Amino acid sequence: MRLWIGLYLPQLPLEVFSPRWFSEAASGAGGAAGGPAGGPVGEPVSGADGSAPGGDGHGGPGRDPGSVILEQERVMALSPAARAAGVQIGMRRGSVLMLMPEARIELRSHEREAEAMGAVAMTMLQYTPQVALAEEATLLLDIGASLRLFGGIRRLCERVRANMAALGFTACIACAPTARGAWLLARGNAGRTLTMDSLVRRLDRLPVGLLPPARPFAGWFDGIGCRRLDELRRLPRPGLQRRCGRDLLDMLDAAYGMHAELFQWVAPPERFHARLELFDRLEQAELLLAGAHRLVLQMTGWLCARQLAVERIRLSLDHERGRMARPPTLVEVALAEPTWRDEHLLRLLRERLAKLELAAPVIGIGLEAQQLQAMAPPTDSLFPDPGGSEEDRMRMIELLVARLGTDNVLQALPMADYRPEVANAWVPVQQKVSAAARAAQMPPDVRSLPRPSWLLAKPIALLMRDHRPFYGSPLRVASNPERIEAGWWSQTQTRDYFIAEGQDHALYWIYRERINGTGEDAAPRWFLHGLFG
Repeated sequence: MRLWIGLYLPQLPLEVFSPRWFSEAASGAGGAAGGPAGGPVGEPVSGADGSAPGGDGHGGPGRDPGSVILEQERVMALSPAARAAGVQIGMRRGSVLMLMPEARIELRSHEREAEAMGAVAMTMLQYTPQVALAEEATLLLDIGASLRLFGGIRRLCERVRANMAALGFTACIACAPTARGAWLLARGNAGRTLTMDSLVRRLDRLPVGLLPPARPFAGWFDGIGCRRLDELRRLPRPGLQRRCGRDLLDMLDAAYGMHAELFQWVAPPERFHARLELFDRLEQAELLLAGAHRLVLQMTGWLCARQLAVERIRLSLDHERGRMARPPTLVEVALAEPTWRDEHLLRLLRERLAKLELAAPVIGIGLEAQQLQAMAPPTDSLFPDPGGSEEDRMRMIELLVARLGTDNVLQALPMADYRPEVANAWVPVQQKVSAAARAAQMPPDVRSLPRPSWLLAKPIALLMRDHRPFYGSPLRVASNPERIEAGWWSQTQTRDYFIAEGQDHALYWIYRERINGTGEDAAPRWFLHGLFG
């Protein structure tokens, strides 16, 4: 089924200057010991006095005096501490300074916001390769094919929520069968839904102002009493299009599943090298783990998107620049086995950083994946537990034989013979098989020929209808014959094998016995011997 996750970052303009992971690490809220902590996504992380913890700007962590983001000289985002002091959206800089002379005032940085959205998108690539950047600080993830892999939508949303907390961003997560529906539910913080009927009911209750094309006409909609999407849908479409344009109807139809949308998916770069600028000087290596966690999450998404595993990473800790410049401190981690899991990498980094003594405060972190190889394919062993020995495997087989019986646990005994029944022999697993038998292979001229994935234990005689073999439906011969004539020393076989196709396009391996003689006994008989996958 088609399912989308909408990921909206409502505090992005503020959090690119004071991310939650940095505030928690600096205040000792658990970032150093066990990775970024924090409350549920969507709830502000604050100190005991209601202000967001962070650095004091004087070389060490302290209480945040309050952060304010300006756009065109007016407040467009603010921290809980600034709000508690009386600062409001839309205020000018002078009014802010009158209420909070110690406020940290920053101009909105669209460049930092774009970099942050790219970091989030890179992290989300570990769940699906179909990640799209949408308008207004929102990501869209097509996760319909990922639900079974990650244990369902509830567990997948929990993982996404944990990743967003580690990245340091407040997020509103929504889920819907349509991309624009998930976008609207995330923007309206309206939860998740899995069916179209439920989506329609939730969308109908959302305000019209959530649709960007409707905002220039907010006064007109309010004047006619059209405040919700269900009321908007009841308006005459031709008149609505003439007044508001086609974009409004297209976005509305896309949300309700009546209009398809095209997206440009996020493409991972050829190489991974990510940097993170700190917003204070950190002098304890343990406090850097929270920032390293953010970079490792990005690398995890990149590795999954590129189907790679990493064998060696390098963490670069940058110090002061200019006259007080120092070369960066390099922390290299080599792995015994390639991995793409962030838990294992974080465990190793935690151990290395705990023993590291910094020569100077750190102002930036960089992470680079140095040695890569392709992801190892899933093992074809029935018991793929790591570290298992041959003795452990034999113990398990003995246990299976004791529970299921000798005749129900078999091993393959390949034979160098042209006859399929002989070449595909199975014997009890406890039967001793000689080394010569184990090394036996199919004759060289047979290896290139098509063989069915499933060979029947005993061939099934086929009926004849209109001079054609019949098995559920008439079978059409789809290959040239392969003649097998062998076994004169024990049991002679003279057969012509064909690949046949049924009306359901299933492929079968059938053969016709070659019989010498005349009369009814000489009529060819057809048998089904194998099924192709």
